[in-house]
Amino acid sequence: MSETTERAEVGTDATPASKKGPVGIAFGVVKTARPRQWVKNVLVLAAPFTAGEIANLGVLAEALVAFVAFSLVASSVYLINDAVDVEADRAHPTKRNRPIAAGIVPVPVAYVSAVGFFAAGCAISLIADWRLLIVLLVYEAIQLGYCFGLKHQPVVDLAIVGSGFLMRLIAGGVATGIALSQWFLLVTAFGSLFMVAGKRYAEIMLFERTGAKIRSSLKKYSASYLRFVWATSAAILIMSYSLWAFEQQQRMDGTVWSVISMVPFVIAVLRYAVDVDGGNAGEPEEIALRDRVLQVLGASWIITLVFSYYL
Repeated sequence: MSETTERAEVGTDATPASKKGPVGIAFGVVKTARPRQWVKNVLVLAAPFTAGEIANLGVLAEALVAFVAFSLVASSVYLINDAVDVEADRAHPTKRNRPIAAGIVPVPVAYVSAVGFFAAGCAISLIADWRLLIVLLVYEAIQLGYCFGLKHQPVVDLAIVGSGFLMRLIAGGVATGIALSQWFLLVTAFGSLFMVAGKRYAEIMLFERTGAKIRSSLKKYSASYLRFVWATSAAILIMSYSLWAFEQQQRMDGTVWSVISMVPFVIAVLRYAVDVDGGNAGEPEEIALRDRVLQVLGASWIITLVFSYYL
């Protein structure tokens, strides 16, 4: 019996019966929805935060509606993605433990749950602004294209995953009615490309260390190419943020705090690059949650921006 077949059977027939019951399925659906990755959706707060409106309770409430709506819609994508990739995940050293690949959550249940998450997210979005619903529909359409084939296209897959972060920023701006700075849009776009390229680089490093099966698009990448992408993205990211910081200084009547914020921001980018270079840049939220130095830098960056608006 092949190793792949054994893994598949461990994820299906060998699954304990207690995990296959209604409660086990429910917990499996919640796990597949990846609530830990909802931290990405904090980007919807970027628009009110960078505009100095984060203390406005009305604006904050609209941003929180966008956060909840985007979290639910993103979870629907995770469910569909895992259902589509179930066979490939069973041949992966870590992804085979995902609830759908492990046989805890049946594929039909995953699809039905995805529809439920998506419908709930769309309904909640209407509390804020109908244009937020449009953003969510576009996001879902792009991500479904990714799940059902575009993920196998090199470069296109990087652009689509990166666009998800950009659309979170746009969702926050639309929900709160705040115009976004062109420089901050570039910061988000190239920041997301930097993280996505780093994740792909980590996957290639994993393949070289363990021989794990990798996504087909990665077979067309080389480690040197992905290093080139994330290095270029990091350079543009830092430049765009610097231009945004200087723009803020002029808009805020000469306050130096927005310029000072460049220090923790640049150091944080370089710190994250250490994980990328070591091939450890898996999920960005996992790095953010485990790297204490990165957390301190992030807090310092936020504090300097708060000072720029309120001192």
